[in-house]
Amino acid sequence: MRPVTVAQGDAPIVLGMPHVGTWLPEDIRADLNDRGRTLSDTDWHIDQLYDGLLPGATVVRANFHRYVVDANRDPNGQSLYPGQNTTGLVPLTDFDGAPIWSRPPDAGQIAARRDRFHAPYHAALAAELHRVRARHGIAILYDCHSIRSHIPHLFDGTLPDFNIGTNGTTTCAPEFEVATARICAGAPGYSTVVNGRFKGGWTTRHYGRPETGIHAIQMELAQSTHLADETAGWAYDPDKAAGLRPYLQHILETLAELAQTLKG
Repeated sequence: MRPVTVAQGDAPIVLGMPHVGTWLPEDIRADLNDRGRTLSDTDWHIDQLYDGLLPGATVVRANFHRYVVDANRDPNGQSLYPGQNTTGLVPLTDFDGAPIWSRPPDAGQIAARRDRFHAPYHAALAAELHRVRARHGIAILYDCHSIRSHIPHLFDGTLPDFNIGTNGTTTCAPEFEVATARICAGAPGYSTVVNGRFKGGWTTRHYGRPETGIHAIQMELAQSTHLADETAGWAYDPDKAAGLRPYLQHILETLAELAQTLKG
């Protein structure tokens, strides 16, 4: 299987999906323990949730699982959140802090995975952002994520439904952050936060350079917004998704419209 799939569109929006893949090469699967093979930290069904919301959006999707190598981590292994519990370039534990490997990868294996999977994903993502910017004079990377709403190892209490990350309004023009936050805050029955526990991963921070015409924003959704249950099985809930999708569509459409007014 190819490490990355790209569906090109003609809109100014690129949807990044680094954590939806579930592919494990057999040699890597063999080194995981039983807990690791559950793939519990997948961004379950995010591709289905966003499917068709903005015709013309480009989609860049990692097909490999984040336990192979995390496409949303610094390739040099630097922590995104120093001093806080998190997972690394190749996670050694799951989000609950439990080991996931029977035979953890060594430095050479980690470097090989970075070259084989992480690098091709980002080469594809960078190429699409540059293509879109060349067409429109601006490109917006909207990085699509989800996570369980209760993970005591990573954060206290219950995570808000919409977690907008712009690394302190540095990765995009303020107008994009404000518009996204306004739509989320106006969604009845949903909670929202801007630059809370999740401020944007390496992808958002690396590509978000508003002065170059490339803007980036991360949306981390609580999985309770679109899954029937946040435990094993992780079934997609069509009714929950039907309630959520109009707000996500409104966000993407609004960002695309704003891009036309802010380009250049």
